[in-house]
Amino acid sequence: MVQSFNVPGQNGKALFPLYTITFIGTLGFGIILTFLVFLVTEYGGNALIYGLLASTYPAFQLIGAPFLGKWSDIYGRKKILLLSQIGTLVAWIIFLIALFMPVTELIGVDSQVLGVFTITLPLFAIFVARALDGLTGGNVSVANAYLADLTPDEERNKNYGRMSVASNLGYVVGPALAGFLGATIYGEIIPVSAALVISIIGTLIVILFLPDTSVCTIKEYSGSEGIRKILGQEQKECYQVESEKKIKLKDVFKLEYIPFMLMLYFLIFLGFNIYYTAFPVFAVDILNWSPAGLGIYFSVISALMAFVQGPVLGKLARRYMESILIVVGGFTLGIQFLLIIPGNIYLIYLAAFFFAFGNGIMWPSILSVLSKLAGTAYQGSVQGFAMSSSSFASIIGLLAGGLLYTQIRAMSFLIAAFIIFIVVLLSFRLIRIEKQKR
Repeated sequence: MVQSFNVPGQNGKALFPLYTITFIGTLGFGIILTFLVFLVTEYGGNALIYGLLASTYPAFQLIGAPFLGKWSDIYGRKKILLLSQIGTLVAWIIFLIALFMPVTELIGVDSQVLGVFTITLPLFAIFVARALDGLTGGNVSVANAYLADLTPDEERNKNYGRMSVASNLGYVVGPALAGFLGATIYGEIIPVSAALVISIIGTLIVILFLPDTSVCTIKEYSGSEGIRKILGQEQKECYQVESEKKIKLKDVFKLEYIPFMLMLYFLIFLGFNIYYTAFPVFAVDILNWSPAGLGIYFSVISALMAFVQGPVLGKLARRYMESILIVVGGFTLGIQFLLIIPGNIYLIYLAAFFFAFGNGIMWPSILSVLSKLAGTAYQGSVQGFAMSSSSFASIIGLLAGGLLYTQIRAMSFLIAAFIIFIVVLLSFRLIRIEKQKR
């Protein structure tokens, strides 16, 4: 007797709520990304505190993601996605309350290494909100596992590309919406309120529209396989959930090629998050951008990336192996970090094109390769540990980005480029692995 998940049919209608949830999740993050650096400064922080605040989410995600991924294998994807959405909803409520708190000083620091900053009451509350959101923030790994449940191997690159399109559309709309709403006399209150409403909508979608998964028991009935195929009710596969309950990190590291993929995950997120901390501060400090200007730039990148991950990736995936797309995409991505360093506005917008194309073809391919190498039995757990790897890298990258920028300014992007180029060199091994798997 084998326990398994009974998943709905592999069609676009079943995947559409998943895409919508992904869009809503990044929409909320896109909103906060635009004004968070300004909010930190307003409440007494500096570049280091901005990096520390940004790293709070992945730090707590590192704790929660493996549990959520494993629980999704045992109890079903929908229940865990709902738990994640509720956590995000509560976090946005705390964030909104923080904006009405008095700016009371809790800790003051004046250091040559750390800089000058103050931890105030609303800033502390925002830290709490980001921590709670991170603790229940395994929705990405669960969504990736959910998509793998519903999609055959040959369709995964395309469907992960579509999920990335949905994600990037959130980054298109979110920053633009934050810039527009934040321009009122109410400042950040309206954008945060909008993020709260969006989170409520996401929770309702999970409850009302997302197909459920349920643990089933399959007994060996002779001849039943052919009948189930004829009736069109055959399940994709059975997951041995008993083993999932016991899987640990050391067990994941025994799976073929998975440690290598987790290392790539770590390095990619390390490079990215040095950029994600340094660039907003760089945009304010060197380029003198406003929240609207920063929002427009992130929207441009995301719009371009949505296009790349839609029709462009679809055509390329039919002609080239996923490993080739990872190598080419990674190299293009590394170039864009170098283009930012001079601080020239034309080069910075050229970098946006390189960012969109490089990340647009690399990241869905990474997700697809990981899901194929993980197999069906350990899909949720592997995705959860991959999320933990990315979270650990994000913690280091975000903190390092803030600290590096206070010391070497724009040269921080050179370090980010170096890390991504290491990923490119390592990814040549994926070409050999993919050829062996064919």
